[in-house]
Amino acid sequence: MESNPVIKTQLTCKIKLPKRYYVNTILAFHQRDSQAIAEHVHEHSLAKGLLWNNQPACLTIDFQSGAAQAQLILDGTATTGDSALLSKYLHRLLGLPQAIEEFEQRFQNHLELGPMLRRQTGLRIPTTFSIFEAISWAIIGQQISVCAAVSIRRKLVLYTNISHSSGLLCYPSAEYIAQLSVEELRNCGLTITKAQALLAVSYMISNGELHFTNEFTTPPIDSIRQQLGAVRGIGPWTINYVLLRGFGWLNASLHGDIAVRRGLQKLLANPDQMSEKQVQQWLEQFSPWRALVAVHLWTFGKA
Repeated sequence: MESNPVIKTQLTCKIKLPKRYYVNTILAFHQRDSQAIAEHVHEHSLAKGLLWNNQPACLTIDFQSGAAQAQLILDGTATTGDSALLSKYLHRLLGLPQAIEEFEQRFQNHLELGPMLRRQTGLRIPTTFSIFEAISWAIIGQQISVCAAVSIRRKLVLYTNISHSSGLLCYPSAEYIAQLSVEELRNCGLTITKAQALLAVSYMISNGELHFTNEFTTPPIDSIRQQLGAVRGIGPWTINYVLLRGFGWLNASLHGDIAVRRGLQKLLANPDQMSEKQVQQWLEQFSPWRALVAVHLWTFGKA
């Protein structure tokens, strides 16, 4: 007996990019998993498995001649307004709403930060496709290395096993995770505290207790901090990371991040390891762009 063919829908969108745009930063963010089960990154393109209206989808972005050409292929049907929504997602994913020009102009002659900014002009913060992906990634990545976090993320994606016809697996939604047990999440590598925190947030999103008025505008900072902060196992670093990666909020403070501390130590040519307090105090002068400075320090530290 033959199976019914998969109904496919294709949406396209093309966006002009600024003259100085760090394509490699975006690609590197989505290339963390060397096994590439949910994202394929090539020299000038990215393909990512995701859920769109609870349907498996593959988003492909080709970077060419100062533009980003996106194609979204759904294993299912589109709804009214999906084309406009794709444009909004693409803008956020690529960090285009971020007002980096004012920041660069203001601090281009800063004694310490200026030389790094001139070297990395146009750098933006890559964000996750969905807010939930940022929340789950932040919980998974607490106090472990990036390699360890990527491994757990991979196990979670493999376990939920939401496949797109392209062969890519899709990152699960809160609704999918809410159906799992603590034991299942533990088998994916999460500690019991992280598993409980991830389930708690998944329940909150699924039940409508945690929602974002408009995820494409300035995030409700106080509300997010209050709601996420009430979940056991979620602290300031996790919340700031969610604001950074989920919303592209430029003023999240990541002074506790080891890569930020190393980057600042290198920038200041400081022979001694810098404390969280020292980094926090140094970043304060750049409010409301502390997260943007953190990304510059990440990039500078890897150079």
